Amino acid sequence: MVLSKVARRKRIHRRIRKIAQGSAQKPRFSVFRSNKEIYAQLIDDRTGKTLVAASSRDKEFSKAKGTKSDIAKEVGKAVAEKAVKAGIEKVAFDRGGYLYHGRVKSLAEGAREGGLKF
Repeated sequence: MVLSKVARRKRIHRRIRKIAQGSAQKPRFSVFRSNKEIYAQLIDDRTGKTLVAASSRDKEFSKAKGTKSDIAKEVGKAVAEKAVKAGIEKVAFDRGGYLYHGRVKSLAEGAREGGLKF
């Protein structure tokens, strides 16, 4: 049985979600990557609330120059900065079924540079 690219990603994402559970002390760092943009948020799964969020669509990144990977790194730094202000340092990384490569890797590196630990 050959899976489509989206079905394969969903299957991997379900497998990751069995492990990565978010709480108020250690929220889940969720990543969504579209063809054009990248979105990241810290989620408390117990209450179902988003604690911190940032994306490449935010006003601060609308005029950003560089490659999509460069912008993803800046988004990671922005999420980390907001999280540190909210008193969050440790997170459970949920790559959303995407390979840890390219923009997802850049986002994670930016978050680590910003002060998040995972």
